[in-house]
Amino acid sequence: MLIGIPRETAAGEKRAPITPDIAGKLRRLGAAVRVEAGAGLGCGYSDGDYQTAGAGIEADREALLTDADLILRIRKPEAGEVPLLKRGCIHASHLDPFNEKELVRALQSQGVTALSMEMIPRTTRSQKMDALSSQASLAGYVMALLAASKLPSVFPMMMTPAGTLKPARVFVIGAGVAGLQAIATAKRLGARVTAFDTRPVVAEQVRSLGAKFLEIDLGETGQTAGGYAIELTSEQIAKQRAAQKAVIAESDVVITTAQVFGRKPPVLVTRDMLEAMRPGSVVVDMAAGQGGNVEGSVADETVVVGGAAGGDGADGAGGADGESGVSIIGHANLPNAVCRDASRMYGANVFNLIEDNWDADAKRFKLDLADDILQGCVITHGGEIVNERIKQFLQTGGKP
Repeated sequence: MLIGIPRETAAGEKRAPITPDIAGKLRRLGAAVRVEAGAGLGCGYSDGDYQTAGAGIEADREALLTDADLILRIRKPEAGEVPLLKRGCIHASHLDPFNEKELVRALQSQGVTALSMEMIPRTTRSQKMDALSSQASLAGYVMALLAASKLPSVFPMMMTPAGTLKPARVFVIGAGVAGLQAIATAKRLGARVTAFDTRPVVAEQVRSLGAKFLEIDLGETGQTAGGYAIELTSEQIAKQRAAQKAVIAESDVVITTAQVFGRKPPVLVTRDMLEAMRPGSVVVDMAAGQGGNVEGSVADETVVVGGAAGGDGADGAGGADGESGVSIIGHANLPNAVCRDASRMYGANVFNLIEDNWDADAKRFKLDLADDILQGCVITHGGEIVNERIKQFLQTGGKP
């Protein structure tokens, strides 16, 4: 089986689908591995590193896509490249299938077996394959560091001859994988951390990290079988906003991580909440690329709102002097900031998925659609949409 690793082409993307050590592991399974020239340069791996691990280097991208039996990448394929894929090949990447209906139809028509890495079920057996969680964990770490670097004061309490500096107050909204890592990182940096999540079950996890859990009575809430928060009603969102407003006003940093898979995330931090924060405060919105948890956030921009002069602007243009308001950081690709480790973790996720389904005798990926993990993440196969959630969604136009 030939495994092809194309170079990621999205603007600014530095991650690679696999690292040289994973290429070596794939070779030891018995697979042939071909990597597009320059695929690892963004995260510090040369073509020579992959060759040393036993992979071949392919300068012709079209030939790589046409020849490969299994293609591994991070981002979804461009529409113009789908016709290049060999009928019957396996393509594994993030696909965003609830929002990319035309792409799903194109993969179906091409006869590609498409695996969506973000659709891997959250079960004990699949933890080592869960790319969504591995990348979210890094995103949480990066968000805390971004906030610390932007805040015009320090995170930890400092007792100095010149006086005592109080610790920064950090409020994290959403205590999933990313939120918990943001909490842990902010605590390690010395901040006082408060967190909230609609799932009361995570309160103990928040407290175990040394943070305070904000209690808000929203009525009946919960989580899906996969551990995701259930979408709130408009009334519950309004109640959550009202209860959080005072905490946000007192915070130096707010980090939002509330995402609803396949849908636009809820707006939890509104303009009036931002205007109540102290000038110089920082908000980091993990959901900026999907529409945002924060009113006014923009993907891949830092926007400054409110402040002493009440001005708005991008990249420090708000207020009279550019720093007198609240900075909203909206990076849409947070794991990319630590691209080397993000590539290592993603590569391990895809390798574990392959190894778990590898036929050692035939030396190829064994596609068993009766397997619970593959049932969850295989979207198209044999010219059909085989994932029941996606099939129903496309047929009815309903919610994921």
